[in-house]
Amino acid sequence: MQEKAKLCIEKGTTALGIEFGSTRIKAILVDEENTTIASGSHEWENQHINGIWTYSLDAIREGLQDCYAKLAEDVKSKYGVTLTTVGAMGFSAMMHGYMVFDKNNNLLVPFRTWRNNTAAEAGKKLTELFNYHIPARWSVAHLYQAILNGEEHIKDIVFQTTLEGYVHWMLTGRKVIGIGEASGMFPVDPKARQYDKGMLKKFNDLVAGRVPFKVEDILPEILVAGEDAGRLTPEGAKFLDPTGNLQPGIPLCPPEGDAGTGMVATNSVRVRTGNVSAGTSVFAMIVLEKELSKPYDEIDLVTTPVGDLVGMVHCNNCTSDINGWVNMFGEFAQLAGVDIPKWKLYDMLYFKSEEGDKDCGGLLSYNYVSNEHVTQVEKGRPLFVRTAEGKFNLANFMRTHLYSAFGALKVGCDIMLKEEGVKLDRITGHGGLFKTERVGQSYLAAAINAPVTVMKTAGEGGAWGMAILANYLITKKEGEALESYLDNRVFAGQEGVTLAPDPENVAGFEEFGKRYVEGLPIVREATRSLKY
Repeated sequence: MQEKAKLCIEKGTTALGIEFGSTRIKAILVDEENTTIASGSHEWENQHINGIWTYSLDAIREGLQDCYAKLAEDVKSKYGVTLTTVGAMGFSAMMHGYMVFDKNNNLLVPFRTWRNNTAAEAGKKLTELFNYHIPARWSVAHLYQAILNGEEHIKDIVFQTTLEGYVHWMLTGRKVIGIGEASGMFPVDPKARQYDKGMLKKFNDLVAGRVPFKVEDILPEILVAGEDAGRLTPEGAKFLDPTGNLQPGIPLCPPEGDAGTGMVATNSVRVRTGNVSAGTSVFAMIVLEKELSKPYDEIDLVTTPVGDLVGMVHCNNCTSDINGWVNMFGEFAQLAGVDIPKWKLYDMLYFKSEEGDKDCGGLLSYNYVSNEHVTQVEKGRPLFVRTAEGKFNLANFMRTHLYSAFGALKVGCDIMLKEEGVKLDRITGHGGLFKTERVGQSYLAAAINAPVTVMKTAGEGGAWGMAILANYLITKKEGEALESYLDNRVFAGQEGVTLAPDPENVAGFEEFGKRYVEGLPIVREATRSLKY
């Protein structure tokens, strides 16, 4: 294995995927068979400046360089080889947001990330105009909000992109984007694999006379998985690796959003499959057989990396509130003179939750560290709520918080699965919530009343999914579809654990879900009455 990996590195038959997450930039290097052979990462945090969640261009560049340097160090320490080339590479990031540039390639305003809820007015107006749900975090919503606000920089925009689109541009000189990410910038036509022409016209008519451009002229070119997205330029090589070891000329695949790479990493790009990613945020992606009957505020329509329509329920909050409680229990343990490793603390508390009542004993929590559009909560107000009659104990307490991690998600998924009758053959869970064996997996199965599979490879995450897309670019056979490539050449023989929903847990989660919805006025009132 060691020698084989070393040979791949020396021959340059590897593939590199780098993903910009909310708190970590991660690099994964894979061999010809998509097995991880080296990795690197860089921790980072967004900044809240003048009411905007952002990352600076310096933080993006420095984080990317440090992440790559850590990967190169890992290669050197494991194999004694200096990393000078790879077979292909690709970049992914948190979706959506707002990055706009002038004719001199200057960033006009600080990068507005997906976390910003400042474009709600624009999203609502565009949803009505298009008869198509436009969330506030989408790039076009940010653009239209800036137009509505009369922001000075609008007149100077010549290019709009997303985080991974920006990085790709810096490395190749090409202004392109993968269709999965593109579908979260502006609505796409899944059949044409392009931005929707009718909606482009509606938008242009709407803003005529207020902007000096047509929206299609400032958006990046759409590419699908497997298409040539350019090569690493000499300037791009220095941007990624200032040491000068990395050589230019490496082919790049289309840059994709983290939703798309998550679908790839869980083999969920085929129709009637889906995945749930549960970390800082939580989202469910289900590849649809047909369009939904009408637009829903709770459901985004995006695409797979090859352009198939996906129903997406995206919730801003998942594990952050749980992490806060676990940290507090850790503080108590230390106070008692017991030093418990963090992973063990999570396992202990998660496993304890299984002893709780199926409906959490009448307890209720809302994990809203930030706003939650699915349930119309405008500001972050994490709450724990109980009546005097509730069964207040540790097991129910933890079970409540774990159920709550899927609470808003269930609201959206119920629309697709119950109201629209969307069919699911398989759903795969990945992300930090599933690290503890069985617990989060069984609760998700109860929430959606469907079997949930967790694969050993799911822990590799989106960076691995991006590396696979890079490998697909250079190793696919003529006419080989991405779903076939994944089935036959990536996941064949992969071990996974599938849990069917337990009927008692399903009934208990349904009861909790009703209480969750009925209690939403409590958290909405908290946003009004608790000021900070």
